[in-house]
Amino acid sequence: MTMPSVRESPPARDGEDSLFDALIAFAVDGIMIIDEKGNVRVYNKACERLFGYSAGEVIGRNLSMLMPAPYHGEHDRYLSHYLATGEKHIIGIGREVQGRRKDGSVFPMNLSVGEGVLRGDRIFLGVITDISERVQRERRIMELQSEMLHVGRLTDMGQVAAGLAHELNQPLTAILNYTNAGLDMADERGDTELKSVFGKVAEQATRAGNIIRRLRAFIEKRGPNRTEEDITRTIDEAIRLGQINPAERGVKLRVVFERGLPQVLIDRVQIQQVLINLMKNAIEAMEKSERRELTISVGKVVPDLVQVSVADSGSGISEEMAEKLFQPFVTTKASGMGMGLSICRGIIEAHGGRLWLEPNPGGGAVFRFNVPAAPEVVT
Repeated sequence: MTMPSVRESPPARDGEDSLFDALIAFAVDGIMIIDEKGNVRVYNKACERLFGYSAGEVIGRNLSMLMPAPYHGEHDRYLSHYLATGEKHIIGIGREVQGRRKDGSVFPMNLSVGEGVLRGDRIFLGVITDISERVQRERRIMELQSEMLHVGRLTDMGQVAAGLAHELNQPLTAILNYTNAGLDMADERGDTELKSVFGKVAEQATRAGNIIRRLRAFIEKRGPNRTEEDITRTIDEAIRLGQINPAERGVKLRVVFERGLPQVLIDRVQIQQVLINLMKNAIEAMEKSERRELTISVGKVVPDLVQVSVADSGSGISEEMAEKLFQPFVTTKASGMGMGLSICRGIIEAHGGRLWLEPNPGGGAVFRFNVPAAPEVVT
């Protein structure tokens, strides 16, 4: 809304004064009038609701008290410059600015300013509209658009992953067939060393095939293939199969298991993938740390849940990054895609558990997740 200039008027009669007061008092938008020095002369009821100050607290004081930085410090300078040069920046047009309430909070508002002379005094009349709801709606629309973009990218990535999983099955099957043939040849020759090497190749090829099958199931939103498993064995296998090799990277690995842990009801391959991802992330987070300690601990938090924690002694994760770390395509790595933790959380949630991040009291980060304990068999 653009305010017209107020023209010079003759002295008002009492009836006109009453009408003017009524218009100001009952206006839905905030209305203020300031003089050449920036002091408030008129401050209506709507302004009291918007800013939280009563008229008695504002009238006679400088308008800058209702402005946050940087407007607070620039207002008097702008007004002086305009009076000296006549150069307009906001007068005669509407503009989105910010106001400061009595409690110190800041809100967005549309400000329209008109200029004129009233009873011989130069005045500036401002009309203020709170646009907080509109700004919130626009922000929410932008967030929804961003989420839709993420969903679209995830859908595309899911299709690519499904295609890759299908194509990779054939070469993996061939690798496994050649490896089994090599095992037979090594067995015929009595070469135990070669047999051990081929055995490890077969083990990794089989594991890769299992991962691909679980990935396809995850993409197709099928439930995990859960069986009763020993969580200690599952973690030991993840450390070995994931080729973590902490000692080679100067990392001290400590594994702590609570006594009397129950069996867990999990898809072992999927949970091992989560563990491998978390352990590798932890080791990478400590690359520049003098103290490199990776601690994996397992305990029973409630009768039906077992909790696994992976803690590092790295530099930690900022609060800002922690809030969005599990979102797709968010990563702290220079070359990462940002899908690892998102997929890990999806796997854990599909198990009926939860994956979250906490700061490590000793420095670094702790990732924790819960998995369901297997029901006890009553005999």
